[in-house]
Amino acid sequence: MSDSSPASAPASTPVSASPAVVLDVWCELQCPDCRSALDDLRALRERYGDRLELRLRHFPLEKHKHAFAAAQAAEEALEQGKGWPYVEAVLGRVEELSREGEPFLVEIAGELGLDAEEFDTALIDGRHILIVDADQAEGKAIGVTGTPTYVIGGERLDGGKSQEGLRERIEEIADRLLAGAK
Repeated sequence: MSDSSPASAPASTPVSASPAVVLDVWCELQCPDCRSALDDLRALRERYGDRLELRLRHFPLEKHKHAFAAAQAAEEALEQGKGWPYVEAVLGRVEELSREGEPFLVEIAGELGLDAEEFDTALIDGRHILIVDADQAEGKAIGVTGTPTYVIGGERLDGGKSQEGLRERIEEIADRLLAGAK
């Protein structure tokens, strides 16, 4: 059987579906610049729908005391099915995270209807540390120095200094990649 036959296609992907373009978003949940980027991310989701896969990548910065715990909490939210809603809720209230720390992360989980007790346990047992560490190591390896940083089509766009024009640049790259995928 040939590798290109429909029978060898993964069951979860219809053969006729165009592959999604992946946008890796290197983010830190205690970062005011990442909060500012939310409007761009929402606009990109609205414009592209499922043709653009937004992947949260963790890059906690040492200057933010609760960023590493927040990254682990985001992974727990992802596991419980509400990754992006959780990320948006925490980023919307970065000052509270700065003041209150881990109890705030558990509180947000409860507000979103997630299993807050499981969040607390996940933060204690560190079950998501390896994912956060791996993201951070990969980020450093590709030159991420601040957040937000985007990677799309092999191109790294640094939003930590300025987000001016970044959404337009992401759209240009996404449009080119999507046109090439047809």
